[in-house]
Amino acid sequence: MSDDAEDDIPHPRATVALFGHAEAEHALLDAYKSGRVPHAWLIGGPPGIGKATLAYRFARFVLAHPDPQTAEVQAAQSLAVDADNLVAHRIAAQAQGDLLVLERMLNEQTGKLYTVIRVDDVRRTVSFFGSTAGEGGWRIAIVDAVDDLQREGANALLKVLEEPPARTLLLLISHAPGRVLATIRSRCRRLLLRPLEQNDVARAAATATHRSLTDDEIQEAAKAAGGSVARALALIDGAALGLRQRVLDVIAQLPNPDPRALHALGDALGGTDPQTLETFMDIVNDWLSARLAGATQETARMARVAETWDKVNRAARDVETYNLERKPLVFTVFGALAETARR
Repeated sequence: MSDDAEDDIPHPRATVALFGHAEAEHALLDAYKSGRVPHAWLIGGPPGIGKATLAYRFARFVLAHPDPQTAEVQAAQSLAVDADNLVAHRIAAQAQGDLLVLERMLNEQTGKLYTVIRVDDVRRTVSFFGSTAGEGGWRIAIVDAVDDLQREGANALLKVLEEPPARTLLLLISHAPGRVLATIRSRCRRLLLRPLEQNDVARAAATATHRSLTDDEIQEAAKAAGGSVARALALIDGAALGLRQRVLDVIAQLPNPDPRALHALGDALGGTDPQTLETFMDIVNDWLSARLAGATQETARMARVAETWDKVNRAARDVETYNLERKPLVFTVFGALAETARR
C-alpha cells in the first residue's frame, strides 16, 4: 500500500503531476490510442520512483477518455488529466466505481497494515470484472503491489488474467518484477521504470511538500534518495538524513563493524517512528542490491545474497508488525551483512 506518510503529501491517487518516465508514459498512451491496448501491464522498478503515480495516471486518463478513437485522445501528448476533472475528483476521493485498488489493508485489531494482500480481497476482482461497468464501459484494477500477494492470492489473480472480460485493464505494480510468478509475468505487457534523475526527484519532492526547488533540504534529500521520491520525502527532515549517514558509516566498516557503532545505531533507531526503520532498511537493501548486481555471473553468490535479503527484510517486517525492539534488529541485520561481505 502506498501509505500517506504525511497529511500534506498527496497519495498517488491524488497526484496529477508525473516527473520523469516520459518513455513509459508514451508507451501506455500509444497503446491506448491504437485501440489494441494490452489488458494487463506489469509496471516494475525500485520502490518510490513513481510506479503507482503512473498507474493512477493511466487509469485516470482511460476513465476520463473512455473512447480511444476520439480526436482528443488521438491528439493527446501525455496522460495528463486536469485535477478539476470529475474522474480525477472521484479517484482522489476513492469514489470511482469502475476502479478497484488491491493493497494491504488496515488490521483493525492491531491498527497496523496486514503484511500481505489478503486472498479474500483478491477474489473481489472476480465479481468486480463480472459486474457491469459505469458510463465509460471500462473496469480497471490496480494492484499495489503484486509483491504483497501470497501464492493463493496470486493464483486467484491469475484466473482473472487468463480470461479477462472486454474493456478491462489490470495494472500490476511490482518492486521486484523478476520475482513475480512466471505465469503472471507471461500474461502482462512489462513496463520497467528506472530510478529518477536527481533533478526530477527534487522537483517531485518540492511539489509534494510545497517547497522551493532551491530549498537546501530538498536538494540534499534528492541527492541522497537514489532516484526515489518516496525516499527523498522520508529524508527531508534533518534527523532522517543524520540517521542515513550513521547507517552508511557502519556499512563502510563491513565485514567487521565496530560493536560500539552498532549499539549507537540501535539507540538512534529506537522508538516507533516508521520512517526511521524504513530509512534503515532502504540503505541496507541498496547495499544488497549492489552486491546482487555484482554477482550476476555467479549463481551461488547470487543465491546467498538473495537469501540474506529475505532474512533481513523478514526480520524487519516482524519488528514492524509486532512492534519489537529495534536494537536487536540492527545486530541481526549487520550479522547477516557481515557474513555476506566475507563471501
